[in-house]
Amino acid sequence: MTIAAVQMNSQQDINANLATIKAAISDASAQGAKLVVLPENCCSMGEQRATAARFDELSSTISDYARMHGVYVLAGSLPCPYRPEGIIVPDGRMRQVSQLFAPDGTQAARYDKIHLFTATVADKQGSYNEAATFEPGTQTVVTPIEVNNAIFQLGMMVCFDLRFPALAQRLRQAGAKLLSAPSAFTYLTGQANWSLLLQARALDSQCMVIGAAQGGEHSYKTGNPRQTWGHAAITAFDGSVVDSYENSALEGQALDKSYALVLATLDKGAQEKGRQSMPIFQCHRLA
Repeated sequence: MTIAAVQMNSQQDINANLATIKAAISDASAQGAKLVVLPENCCSMGEQRATAARFDELSSTISDYARMHGVYVLAGSLPCPYRPEGIIVPDGRMRQVSQLFAPDGTQAARYDKIHLFTATVADKQGSYNEAATFEPGTQTVVTPIEVNNAIFQLGMMVCFDLRFPALAQRLRQAGAKLLSAPSAFTYLTGQANWSLLLQARALDSQCMVIGAAQGGEHSYKTGNPRQTWGHAAITAFDGSVVDSYENSALEGQALDKSYALVLATLDKGAQEKGRQSMPIFQCHRLA
């Protein structure tokens, strides 16, 4: 199965971001991708409450793109005002929701981000506390993807989840062959840790890790612009980087492209052989 990770520079113009998403899915599909992974905050960086008010509409639009091209599309994350069972999130907070849409446009899975970004960073924003705006999810998600009569199990993560190896290991124990990691890493934390974390989680879980990313400068109406690291990458089960985009900003792209694509093919046979050669999950003693 061929997989595409998308790098974007989402701003607060949702319609422009949707046009980029549509073009990226079309391009990835034309290159043979059967799963397209969009980054965190794909429809808007900032303006979370206004975006959450359009959650159902935006989800429907992205599901239409999946159906139009006959591919699986993972909408990296969208802010959502309600929990999976439909209950409104209390205290005015939201959930960060990652959704997988099937080739027929149906929602195949929903994952609510469990680990919320909390850090002090030496950038213009200074401190981040995602929990002030969002409620953490409580359920891990592994969902099947069917391509050419073969089943590939996808474990779903979002951004800060990458820093928690126990989550990647639990997803592997639940059958995952792939891990999605749509992200919007800050420039400084990404520069220090992004590639390392993708490779480490691949080694922890012996899964392919799909690092879709936001990259470049994002203008905010109420404060300093935010910079994200980019460098979208896909890492194989053995920690090797299969393909990556080696920039933060979308440098060197054609003038009509507002995205970059990173592509890789998962060979289930090679992955299984590698797992058998080093059966770390048979040796596991702490979980």
